[in-house]
Amino acid sequence: MIVLGIETSCDDTGVAVYSSEKGLLSNVVSSQVSLHSQWGGVYPDLAAREHTKNILPVLDTALKEADISLKDVDGIAITVAPGLIVSLVVGISGAKGLSWATGKPLIPVHHIEAHIFAIFIEKEIPFPFLSLVVSGGHTEMYLVKGFGEYIYLGGTLDDAVGEAYDKVARMLGLGYPGGPVIDKLAKEGEEVIKFPRPLVGEKGKNRFNFSFSGLKSAVLRAVETGKYKKEDIAKSFQEAVVDTLVSKSLDALRETGVNRIVVAGGVSANSRLRERFNEVAEREGIQVYFPPMYLCTDNGGMVAYTGYRRFRELGQTMDYRFEGKARLRMDRFAQLLKG
Repeated sequence: MIVLGIETSCDDTGVAVYSSEKGLLSNVVSSQVSLHSQWGGVYPDLAAREHTKNILPVLDTALKEADISLKDVDGIAITVAPGLIVSLVVGISGAKGLSWATGKPLIPVHHIEAHIFAIFIEKEIPFPFLSLVVSGGHTEMYLVKGFGEYIYLGGTLDDAVGEAYDKVARMLGLGYPGGPVIDKLAKEGEEVIKFPRPLVGEKGKNRFNFSFSGLKSAVLRAVETGKYKKEDIAKSFQEAVVDTLVSKSLDALRETGVNRIVVAGGVSANSRLRERFNEVAEREGIQVYFPPMYLCTDNGGMVAYTGYRRFRELGQTMDYRFEGKARLRMDRFAQLLKG
């Protein structure tokens, strides 16, 4: 089976081709980072305009690299939620047009789900497992019992972790995106400030939730004192973030009784996060998995593969009336498709 995957949930235009026999045949991404850097974050209307301009050239390149034509495709997978609605509409409209022209089925994919299953393109992970998805727009934790079987454990109450990185980078005058530059700068610093670890040790309703607004405010106060070097603030901030993510994940692993965790999303590329998770895995006897670097950020490959799994295992498709959703939890998405 050959599936075309389209991803336009935020600012990356991604189109890929996945073959059940040969694996990923192409995975083309057009990034808008340089365009949005002047704003310090993604400007939605500008992102939608660029998707409209880029989607057909990216589609053409993906098909050429895969050495196939549209008639060879068995299904068209498309990210339908969550994301910037103006961006989602561009990809969904394009996918519907391709489906109408070719008669190929439309397969809906959840953005978080695609991040989680990106690693399966290269490595099969046994069920059940815990998944932590960390990116510019999302910080969520799920128990994954099987494909399409998800239990929501918690998520951010305010800023996503990647958003916090971007805002701290802006405070420090480091540019956008903030994740890679803070990760690099932190290697040169020392943890001279013990920033708060928000909600760590919480035993009530927020046990598996996250909050980064207070941490962000603490960083701003430190910056405004003028007493600390940028690299030390970066190091101190990153240690607080990583401690929070690792501690809460370990708590969830113990609570659920599973010993496997998949860490996915753009922030999963962070070197310190990977280092700490690997340390904990060795100490606690758990298995931790990260997607390869090229599958951490938004891409069509993860959508194509996840769409393939949805069609093969569940036979789920969507009709032309299906609309994108700016906000929709992955477990509720799965229930929606089941009817």
